[in-house]
Amino acid sequence: MNILLTGGAGFIGSTLAEQLLSAGHRVVCLDNLDPYYDPRLKRENLRQALAHPAFRFQEGDIRDRELLAALFSENAFDAVIHLAARAGVRPSVQDPALYYDVNVNGTLALLQAMQQAGVTKMVFASSSSVYGDSARIPFDETDPVDKPLSPYAASKRAAELLCHTFHHLYGFDIFCLRFFTVYGPRQRPEMAISHFTDQILHGRPINVFGDGSTARDYTYIDDIVSGIRKSLESLNGYEILNIGGSDPISLTGLIRVIEQTVGREALIHRLPMQPGDVQRTYATIDKARQITGYEPSVRIEEGIRRFVEWFQEGKPEQLGV
Repeated sequence: MNILLTGGAGFIGSTLAEQLLSAGHRVVCLDNLDPYYDPRLKRENLRQALAHPAFRFQEGDIRDRELLAALFSENAFDAVIHLAARAGVRPSVQDPALYYDVNVNGTLALLQAMQQAGVTKMVFASSSSVYGDSARIPFDETDPVDKPLSPYAASKRAAELLCHTFHHLYGFDIFCLRFFTVYGPRQRPEMAISHFTDQILHGRPINVFGDGSTARDYTYIDDIVSGIRKSLESLNGYEILNIGGSDPISLTGLIRVIEQTVGREALIHRLPMQPGDVQRTYATIDKARQITGYEPSVRIEEGIRRFVEWFQEGKPEQLGV
């Protein structure tokens, strides 16, 4: 297939790109190398893909309608995998307008470019944050999602609705994948596992928000990429699918696993819960399993071991970040 991959220089996107190329697909990556975190890390993410003859990198913004029109006119895309977004729950509280603009208007611009070019297949990266602080455990795709707790969550839900509109109006085949706390090699440096590992290894205190009882359904990068690829192969109609590990762990438990893996005890600095944070996430994956054959295989202990091994190879330090 000839695939447009937005956000392809990021943690998930670059890992996915390499697997798509290995499977024989052609990939055009659109990424604006946003300085939300050091763009040098994103360029390093792309190093392997850039050496592949079936890969093309285009620096640019999904809100740039002229650029999108040119990309679609120059390439006969079979499908779009839309990962590009302004990420982060807590930062979205500080700048909600930016998050809405990128995540909603950017998605709309992309959908319109697809419609004008006659491209009707998309896999869209949504988020478990749309469930808010749901009391129903585990989270099911049929649960109400009308009470988001952050602008980021609201923007992802709005984008899901736009995707449904284009399915209804133009017959698009779109799967909206609600990712549950992705981690692994290349993870963004400010995210919990990356930050905790760095701090513990260097004997520095870690900031822990709340009493440690919050829980997340952490999902290893290889399982997320598998979910995306299986969804691409299964695209038919409009579906919302949870892509998670379906095995949540508390914040205290996560820190304990990292401590055991690196062989050092964490120095903990406790802080109040942050606005926009939820108490827990927990995916039911029955629907994704039934429709796509998705099946997570990496448990948290093994995933942390793989991440720490990658981290200790010095990849982040190579760039001085």
